[in-house]
Amino acid sequence: MAKKKSPDFILFITVMMLLSVGIVMVFSSSSYYAMFPPFNNPFHFLLRQLVHAVIGVFIMGLMVKYDYHELKRWAKYLLITGFVLLLAVLTPLGESRLGAQRWLNLGFYSFQPSELVKFCIIVFTAYGLSRKRDKIQSFTEGMLPFLMVAGAAGLLILKEPDLGTAMTLVATIFVMMFAAGVRISHIIGIGAAGVGAVLAAIFSEEYRYNRFMAFLDPQKDPSGAGWQILNSLMSIGSGGLLGTGLGQGRHSKFLYLPERQTDFIFAVIGEELGFIGGALVILLFIMFIWRGFKIAITAPDSFGSLLAAGIVSGIGLQAIINLGVVTSTLPVTGITLPFLSFGGTSLVFTLMGVGVLLNISRYITPK
Repeated sequence: MAKKKSPDFILFITVMMLLSVGIVMVFSSSSYYAMFPPFNNPFHFLLRQLVHAVIGVFIMGLMVKYDYHELKRWAKYLLITGFVLLLAVLTPLGESRLGAQRWLNLGFYSFQPSELVKFCIIVFTAYGLSRKRDKIQSFTEGMLPFLMVAGAAGLLILKEPDLGTAMTLVATIFVMMFAAGVRISHIIGIGAAGVGAVLAAIFSEEYRYNRFMAFLDPQKDPSGAGWQILNSLMSIGSGGLLGTGLGQGRHSKFLYLPERQTDFIFAVIGEELGFIGGALVILLFIMFIWRGFKIAITAPDSFGSLLAAGIVSGIGLQAIINLGVVTSTLPVTGITLPFLSFGGTSLVFTLMGVGVLLNISRYITPK
């Protein structure tokens, strides 16, 4: 086993910069809205985000020191825990918000199990694929078991309903299988079937169908399905090169932009910090993806390599989908921007994944 060294400093700094920008923008986008009932406190969302950021950074620090090889022992138990939590969400223990039952209410605290499940399935898939290196070319023995696990989890997440998270999870597993050496023909075939499944999911629910049609022509229903994307584009467009100034975003302050502190926080960034601010955020995500995949490529063992690939692709794909939605490059789906959007569960488990990624980087032998 390679001698441990310091974790990847560039990756760490990149994550902390994204986290810092996120905390500032959560306050800027939510302070006016939070002044009114039921919150009556302009710092409501800021304080909650700060608490979860501290918890997340603490857990990230623990994971940096926890030998990632030990996760192999917990892979099966993590998978079982993940499915138990997903099933529990669909029971009376599940908490419904805005028409979606995605939270598990423990009485003293509620959290979103799907965020933990993504990590659990990435660990299990990395462990399983690393053990089947000699059978990876076989569809039934090398690919099918992990497709079934990801598909089952995706269906349960879709039941909540949460199409964006389900898509991200399944796409992440595809990236891991590609990295493991699965036949390209298998990936293309299953990928085509996956696209068909996504389209079926879109057309099976009226609200998803309306969102898809609004993506094609938001002006057709400007006060309904097209409202979010039109206001998102107007927010970004009104920012110009330098932005209107921190805390001066009119669309967020006057509540024209829905989900301003969560799914559409990048639109606030574009309005208040302008093209330059938005471009810098995108560059930080590119930096994160580059450093993450560099760790995956240079990891000392197949488990570490696949685990790193899964973590960085999961976070990267979520960022790409969110940015695509906000800029009307993709249809609207409820998915947050990692590190930046308000959301305690997502932030804590994302930082936990980063901790594992940084831990893997400690075992890489310098060349």
